[in-house]
Amino acid sequence: MEKSIIKKGEVIGFQTDTVWGLGCMPNDFEAVEKIYEIKNRDRSKPLILMSHDVKYIEKYVFDISAQAKLLMEKFFPGALTLIFQRSKLCPSFICAGFDTVGIRVPNSKNFKEITTQVQGCVLATTSLNISNEPPCKDYNEACEKFSKCVKIIEPKYPESIQNLASTVVLCIGDEIKVLRQGSVEIQEN
Repeated sequence: MEKSIIKKGEVIGFQTDTVWGLGCMPNDFEAVEKIYEIKNRDRSKPLILMSHDVKYIEKYVFDISAQAKLLMEKFFPGALTLIFQRSKLCPSFICAGFDTVGIRVPNSKNFKEITTQVQGCVLATTSLNISNEPPCKDYNEACEKFSKCVKIIEPKYPESIQNLASTVVLCIGDEIKVLRQGSVEIQEN
């Protein structure tokens, strides 16, 4: 299959299992800059990497502890974002100056449909909203608010959306620390 759903410099809006997302190719500096501009996002806030399969995003991180692997096995795909030390393959401009990057594998057929049509099967992402406003709840709202500046991908499959952001967990070394409690309940060690 030809990988053509996103062109260079392009940003897309898409449905996930939690909230609507905004994304681009992770190595596309111009498109990453567009995401920050569209959202009016503070440049000190990083983007995260998402794919339909963890095998495509593991190369962007290193030092995945045994505890982190257990979380991945239990909650991927799902509403969990894990933050790791980033590898040299991870573009620094998506990390907002941090040495870490978040990764997530949504439990969404619609998202999988998109990433299987993207070179490398990975997107640099954030929620589809203006910063400090609620994310879009459905396709119609996404089109109404963002279709002038973003290519909105219509969902092919009927899926429910949680409208609750993912749980974010820092996984550095053996440390497991919940940074944001979302729909997945995680106990810290």
